[in-house]
Amino acid sequence: MKNPINPMFRYLLLLLAIATLAFNVGCSTTPRAKPANVVDRSGGASEPTPPGYYRVKRGDTLARIALDNGQSPRDLAQWNNLSNPNLIEVGDLILVRPPASSKLTVKPIPKTASDTPKADVPKMDAAKEAPKEVVAEPGIRLSWPAKGKVTEEFSEKTKGIDIAGKLGEPITAASDGKVVYAGNSLRGYGNLVIIKHDNTYLTAYAHNRMLSVKEGDAVKKDQKIAEMGDTDTNSVKLHFELRVNGKPVNPTPYLQ
Repeated sequence: MKNPINPMFRYLLLLLAIATLAFNVGCSTTPRAKPANVVDRSGGASEPTPPGYYRVKRGDTLARIALDNGQSPRDLAQWNNLSNPNLIEVGDLILVRPPASSKLTVKPIPKTASDTPKADVPKMDAAKEAPKEVVAEPGIRLSWPAKGKVTEEFSEKTKGIDIAGKLGEPITAASDGKVVYAGNSLRGYGNLVIIKHDNTYLTAYAHNRMLSVKEGDAVKKDQKIAEMGDTDTNSVKLHFELRVNGKPVNPTPYLQ
C-alpha cells in the first residue's frame, strides 16, 4: 500500500523548486544595472580649460577674474565681447590673455619694454639694492601706501598685508600706473582700487572709506587715491596686495 504523504511531499518539493528558480532568475538580472550607472557617470567629465582661458566658477565676478589674472576688467570685457560684464555664467570660458589677432595685443607688447625705461627713476635705486634682495625680483619699487603698523603679514590665505590706521587717513598710489578698477563688487574687499603699473604688476587697495579716483585715471606715485576705512571688514585698515602676473606675492620686499 502506497504512503499517502508522498504526493503531498512531491508537491511541496515542486513548489520549492519553482520558487528557487524564480529567485535565481531575479538575482541574475540585478548586475546588469550596475555597469550602466558607472558608464553614465564617467561620461559626464568636464572638458579641460584651454591655455589662456579661465572657466567661470560659482561666485566669480569679472573683476575677481581680472584681478586673479593680472588684467583689467574692461580688457576682459572687450576680449570676450561682453556687452554686460555682470552676465557671466558658471562654466563660461573667459579669455584672460590678449587675443593674438587683436589690435589690443600690439600695444601691450612694446609697452612692457617702453614702460620699463620710464620707470627708471625708481628702478635706478632698485638696481643698486638688487643684490640684497635676490628673491624679491627688483622689477618695481613701491612706496608705502599708508602710514601705520602692519597688523597682518602676507600668507597664501591673506594674499597681502594689512596696515592699521585712522579713519579718513590718505591712501596713496604705491607707484605710477592706471586705475583699472574702482568699486565694491569684490566680496571681502569693500571699496577697492586696483592700479595696473605695467603688464606684470598690479596693486590693490581695499576697505577704503571713499575713493578719490575712477577707472581709467592715470595716477602718480604717492598720489592720494582713497581714504582709509573699514568697508567689508571689522576694523579700520588698508589691505594692500601686489600681484605679479595675477599671482599674489609678498609686497614687503618691494616697499621702500
